[in-house]
Amino acid sequence: MAGEGGSSVAVRSGGGRGIVISDNWPGYSLDLFTYPQHYYGDLEYVLIPHGIIVDRTERLAKDIMQDIGDNDIVVLCVLKGGYKFCADLVEHIKNLSRNSERFISMKVDFVRLKSYHNDQSMQDMQIMGADDLSKLTGKNVLIVEDIVGTGRTMKVLLNNIEKYKPKMIKVASLLVKRTSRPDGYRPDYYGFEIPDLFVVGYALDYNEHFRDLNHICVINDHGKAKYRV
Repeated sequence: MAGEGGSSVAVRSGGGRGIVISDNWPGYSLDLFTYPQHYYGDLEYVLIPHGIIVDRTERLAKDIMQDIGDNDIVVLCVLKGGYKFCADLVEHIKNLSRNSERFISMKVDFVRLKSYHNDQSMQDMQIMGADDLSKLTGKNVLIVEDIVGTGRTMKVLLNNIEKYKPKMIKVASLLVKRTSRPDGYRPDYYGFEIPDLFVVGYALDYNEHFRDLNHICVINDHGKAKYRV
């Protein structure tokens, strides 16, 4: 049952680093929002509405600007789930840069990682589009990802990039998923820490579906079965 207006909000600040959504947060009722009709019956509830994602992304852009302004940056967008967050983040940084004494010159490149089959994480991760990482040598790199779970995927990517000795590497992720692993990787910037749920929307997919959903939602069992491959 998703949260109603009178329910207590189980959301708190993560020590200035991110917004922490607690395990007992009931989410928002789907009836409170518009979303594509072809997903009716496939979702449990809205975890993070689109407007809150946009506002939080704008703040992350400000934090990044304050930390690494006055630099030339290579933004490495992790496809496919990261493309929407990356586009919005880069646009916010550009807007801030235009109206600031500090300036960030950005070039955007792309890499694709494959680590899920249906809703299960695979042991072996594939990196595609990473044939020319040598161009990152001596550069300031900002990796933009949609979600970090155990961090295993990101660690593999970082290890590959570090071989080419970039000047700096920072990681920005929209979501961090809470896991039981004490050594879980934490990005330099993240929007929301969420419970261990399989979420879709805002370009996060389940077998290529739900990318066109603006809100971040929790998929239900019916949706998993419907789009399983």
